[in-house]
Amino acid sequence: MAIRNDAQKGRANQTDTRPVDNALTRIRVAQPNMARSAQRIAQFILERPEDIVGMSVTELSEATGVSEGSVINFCRSIGLSGFQQMKLSLAQEIVQPVQFIHEDLDRDDDIDTVCRKVFHSGIQALRDTLSVLEPESLAQAVSVVRAAKRVEVYGIGSSAPIADDAHYRLLRIGIDARAVTDSHVQAISASRCGPDVAAITISHSGATLETVAATRLAKEAGAKTIVITNFARSPIQAFADVVLFTMARETRFRTEAMTSRIAQLCVVDALIAGLALVDYDHATDVLKKTFDVLSIKRF
Repeated sequence: MAIRNDAQKGRANQTDTRPVDNALTRIRVAQPNMARSAQRIAQFILERPEDIVGMSVTELSEATGVSEGSVINFCRSIGLSGFQQMKLSLAQEIVQPVQFIHEDLDRDDDIDTVCRKVFHSGIQALRDTLSVLEPESLAQAVSVVRAAKRVEVYGIGSSAPIADDAHYRLLRIGIDARAVTDSHVQAISASRCGPDVAAITISHSGATLETVAATRLAKEAGAKTIVITNFARSPIQAFADVVLFTMARETRFRTEAMTSRIAQLCVVDALIAGLALVDYDHATDVLKKTFDVLSIKRF
């Protein structure tokens, strides 16, 4: 995650035990990539969240056969300060369950049910993403892009259209950018970056070989790197100066090509809005000029 300054750390310490939203969803999303001992903790919590609220860290460690330190590390791995914040977050979630549930499609669902499930899943992905997207990280990403002379945007597969959209949106507010969605061109382009370049990589899994390699090459070449990826530990984060998290769950019919892109688009939209607002006059002037240029393509 982005490194916070002392003032930000101080504010964070004041809210260390405040409950966070969607603790159970954080665990479900991160569980597949956890170590075996952490997966045991995750499974126990997912199956018995009500019991956790009344347990001590010692009791949970004994129930799952892991050390107390492993329990604390587990809590921190999903963005919590410790076990107390975990308990408070679970208590809040049990009392006030999320409004929309991630439901998979059934063979006999009618069109009305399909629409409800798909739309509710998208809405929940946005709610969940908002709960894990750190304002400090977004502000740092804005600063990185503003300081760069050129922005490279990398995406492969289902993330490629998001990279293209980010490229288009950056151009519309006057930022020199280009999207690179071919893996070979990514490697060449990334290796030719420098300190005056910001590289934005979009990867749901954070484990796609091509985008991890491009991000590593860009960072080694001196570029500042921003990664938009799903909430969980992933290899790409080792090469990121700033991480912007999404939170989108996959089901049998709604894979990363769907709900994750809704969340990614919204994160990109927030980044573009932040960039436009810090240089409002220039951004609005460029937007007007590009609108006038595009008007010749309309009847």
